[in-house]
Parts: sequence; C-alpha cells; structure tokens
Amino acid sequence: MGQVTLRGLRKRYGENEVIQGIDLEVRDGEFMVFVGPSGCGKSTTLRMIAGLEEINGGELLIDGVRANEQRPADRGAAMVFQSYALYPHMTVAENMGFALKMAGVRRAERDEQVRRTAEILRITDLLDRTPRQLSGGQRQRVAIGRAIVRKPKVFLFDEPLSNLDAALRVDMRIELTRLHQQLGTTMIYVTHDQVEAMTMGDRIAVFHQGRIEQVGTPMSLYRQPANAFVAGFLGAPRINLIERPNAAAPAAARQLWDLLGGAHWPGAMRLGLRPEHLGVQGDTPDATGVSATIALAEHLGDVSLLHLQVEGVPDLLTAKLAMTAMPLRVGERVRLKAHAPDALAFDQQARALPSLLSEPAASGPTVYA
Repeated sequence: MGQVTLRGLRKRYGENEVIQGIDLEVRDGEFMVFVGPSGCGKSTTLRMIAGLEEINGGELLIDGVRANEQRPADRGAAMVFQSYALYPHMTVAENMGFALKMAGVRRAERDEQVRRTAEILRITDLLDRTPRQLSGGQRQRVAIGRAIVRKPKVFLFDEPLSNLDAALRVDMRIELTRLHQQLGTTMIYVTHDQVEAMTMGDRIAVFHQGRIEQVGTPMSLYRQPANAFVAGFLGAPRINLIERPNAAAPAAARQLWDLLGGAHWPGAMRLGLRPEHLGVQGDTPDATGVSATIALAEHLGDVSLLHLQVEGVPDLLTAKLAMTAMPLRVGERVRLKAHAPDALAFDQQARALPSLLSEPAASGPTVYA
C-alpha cells in the first residue's frame, strides 16, 4: 500500500506561509506529478511528505496513519534527489545497499536485493564502479536503485532529471515510466518541466504560490483548465491569451475577439486558443479571416511555429502548423482562421468559463489551404 493524503497542509518560514492549506489524495500505485514554476511550493511539499521539513499545520497520512511526527525512516518513503547524493568512496553496490546495512540486514540478503534491483535498472555491470566512473544517467539510475532496495511504500522524486542533457532526459523519462509499470509502487514526482509532467503522470497537481490550482489527468488539464494560470503553464508552445479589446481598439483586434467567439461569453475578459488550433492562410484578394504579419517563423521539421503580430494585440500569437508548401516568410501578411468552439474563456478572476463544446476538441495541427 502507498496511499498519501494531505489535509490542509501548511508550512511557514517565520511569518511567510509558503504552503497555504493543501488538500490532496494520492492513490495507491499512482504516478502523481507536482508541477509548477520555481518557488511555487512543490519541492517543499515533497520534503514535508519525506519528513525533511516540519509540518506547521494540517495532517499528512500515509496509508491512513498520521505521519506528521514520524521520523523520516519510519514513513515508508524513499527520496531520490536532484544531486544524486551518492557516497563517492563507495562502489555502486555499496551505495545501493547502504541503507539496508544500516538497518541490520544480513550481507547475503543485502547483496541479493542489490543484485535484483540492478537487474531491474540494467546496471549490473556497474556494481563494482565508483560514482566518479559513471555518467550522469548512470548515477541517476544508482540513486533510484538505492531507493528501490528499501522497498518503500512511496517513491519521492525531486527534479531528478534536471542535471541531465535533453536527449538523456527523454531516455530517463521512458525508464522511469517503465519502472513504475513494473513495480506498481506509488510515485510522487516534482518537476518544473511541463513536458515531463504531461508525458509521465497518471495525474498532475499544478502548484502556484503555495496552493494547488488544479488536479487531473494530463489531457483533462490541457483541454479543460480551471483557470488562465493552468492554461498558460501547460502546453508547448504556450496557449495564446487575448485580452478583451475596447471599442477604440484597432479593427483587427476586435475581429480576432469575434473570430474566437467572444460574443458567446459576455463575462469573458480573456480568450485562449492553443497554437495547434490557430490556422493560417495566404493573404489573397478573396481571403477571409483576421489580418496578421509573420514576425518569426521556426521550422522544426514536421511542424512550423509561426509567431504572428495582430494590430492592437500586444503579445505575439503562435500558430503550430503541419509542414505546408505555402511560403512562410518574415514580414509576410497572412490571414488567421480559427473555430470558436476550440477557444477557452476566462472571467475577471481568471477562472475558466463553460466551454462551447460538450466534448473537448481533439488536438492536432490545423492547416488551411
């Protein structure tokens, strides 16, 4: 079992309350991801679960047992740190078995558990090496192995891939997902990288300023964000957010608002449209849509990202397009197309308003001939 329950959890440093009453249920066997910008409280919350930070209010329950005052070693949680924290003078095998040695586990049993864990992580050939002889990815596997041998109820990962290069991060994301499927143990994973969150988590908790803004599956948060912060944080490229224009705004800004269905939400102060739902066509004499100018074109192989300036709209809009024969040159004028049901709307408090769709729109690059 590995159910983790947070009830009104709070943390203060002096007068500064950095965790402001968090409620969350992490299910047994779930891969839960805590995501949010730097300083939002996600790592502090993880350290409170681990017992590395004092809890100033609320309750932490692990498998229904209050753990607020339990020693870290008694909570049944194992933590993997960003820095690996391996003992440089020990071999891989010694690092992995150290906690078992301190717990009084016999040598033969300890060696067997280390061997089985090394097989799971595919690092058997590294057991006699020291950390300085390992690559970053290998060190991270050893750090994970040191946690696995303890057979914890809950694995806690604090940005474990942030020191790795981009290609190795992708490989390790796959490895961690495979490991979770193989072990079936509860995992709580902290990251500021929304791509990691979207690709790894069964559910995601989005943190902001010491609170949880929304909890849900990756696609439910992407398609039905509770507010503008969640909509803006999840998704790459970022969602286009357009402020309600006033009556004196240039015609193009007002046309864009109308194109996205602004009239359907009288209380909307901002509309959002994902880049894959913003279409582009040439500015021919018979073309319709909102006039825009290409400020930057990024060609990424299978897709192109166009950054577009609409008169009266302060921020550039981004369109994500499948490769097309249409010329996409900086400074060229184009016409923007969109379907109002794909748009999201937010009120004055940045809360999401009801969608125009009964079912979320399927994601995918939109191309207009």
